Amino acid sequence: MAAVLPSITGALQAHWPVPMATHRFAQAADINDVLARAFTVMRATDPHHKPGSSFYASSDDLLRRVDLPEFAALVRFIAQALQSTVKQANAGVWPQGRHGLQLELTGVWFQIQNGAAFHDIHTHGNCSWSGVYYVQIDPPEQCQTHAELGALNGATRFYSPMFPLLGGAHMDMGNAWLQQATLDMTPRAGELVLFPAFLPHKAMPYSGEKDRIVVSFNAQIHGAGTDKVFNYAAT
Repeated sequence: MAAVLPSITGALQAHWPVPMATHRFAQAADINDVLARAFTVMRATDPHHKPGSSFYASSDDLLRRVDLPEFAALVRFIAQALQSTVKQANAGVWPQGRHGLQLELTGVWFQIQNGAAFHDIHTHGNCSWSGVYYVQIDPPEQCQTHAELGALNGATRFYSPMFPLLGGAHMDMGNAWLQQATLDMTPRAGELVLFPAFLPHKAMPYSGEKDRIVVSFNAQIHGAGTDKVFNYAAT
């Protein structure tokens, strides 16, 4: 007599996903060339810049130093994209009727790289969200023809927060999904990528006809009067 197997019920649940978002700036064609020229001049006139260096990062006070309508338009776009993305990420978590949330860009800076320069793995502190806007870079189909860098030429690589677990050899076929621990974003001029500030990431080596120019930023979102959402008192 065949054994009667119990029925199995229960759907797979995925907890603690990492929210990210990509936004396209409709005005990119109108502002990117202006910003690229302005940032190139700022690099050239920075007394700390070493001529011939293949990587440059400005100080993070562009909100105070750059007075251009094109830059103001970019900042408005970033703020709107952040508000939309953060609201979606916190859906069902923020208390209903929560009003008076305030967005603050705590730092905005630009980076320029070429000549196979890269920015190694790092995270951003003292903020909840960060982002990168691609001002200028060779088109993807051109970047990817590089003989050595190939498809990763100028990409932004993100690392899973569970990446450290791989070092502890928690690996077998049961968690093959865990071993896909990186996400490579193909950069396109005019695109904005938003991500939680804790997420490790890296600007991969880039070599191209145009410099890879990006605007990066950190953001905090505060509630009116308090940021308290949950009561952590013992019950």
